Amino acid sequence: MSQDLPTTSYALLGLLSFGDDLSGYELKQRADRTLRFYWVSPAMSQVYTELARLTKLGLVRAREDTTAPTRSTRRFQITAAGRRDLQRWLSSATVEFPALKHPIALRLLMGHLAGPETSVTLLEDYLGLLAERRAELQAVRDSLIVDPHSPVDRFRYPRMVADWGLDYYESERAMVVELIRRVAATDT
Repeated sequence: MSQDLPTTSYALLGLLSFGDDLSGYELKQRADRTLRFYWVSPAMSQVYTELARLTKLGLVRAREDTTAPTRSTRRFQITAAGRRDLQRWLSSATVEFPALKHPIALRLLMGHLAGPETSVTLLEDYLGLLAERRAELQAVRDSLIVDPHSPVDRFRYPRMVADWGLDYYESERAMVVELIRRVAATDT
C-alpha cells in the first residue's frame, strides 16, 4: 500500500531500517547524530508524532519493553510493509534540488553594510564552526565500521554519505578561505 508521507517519515523509517529496535528517544538520538549533517533532525515531538502515524499505518511495529526496573519503554521496529513503502519511495520519489538556507551567505550578501573587517571576522568565525562540524562528522564516519561477523555491510551507504559530507565541508572551507581573500583584497 503506497502512502503519501512527509519526508521526515521516510527519514525515520530509514533510520529504523538498520535492524534496530529503538525507543523514540533512541531514534531521536540517532537522528541528531546523523541527519543533522545533511537534513533537518526532527524535534522530539515530531519523532513521536511520526512514530504514531507510522504505527497506525502498519509501517512500524511498537512493543512495550518491560525489562527496565522503573518503567516500560515503547520500542519501534520497521515492518515488512514499512520496508516496502520505504523502498518504493526511494525508487520513485522525484529528485529535488536542495534548498540552500545559508545564514553566512545571507549576511555576506549585505557585507557592504557591515564592512570588510566585520565580513572577514564573520567568515573566519564560520571557518571555526566548519572545522568543529567536520570533526563531528569524522567521528561519525569513524564509527561506521564493517562488522566482520555480518554477511551484509549495513553501513556501506552511510559511510558514503559521511564521505560526501566530509568532502562538502572541505569544499566549503576552501570557498570560505577564497572569500576571505577576496573580501580583504577588494574592500581594503
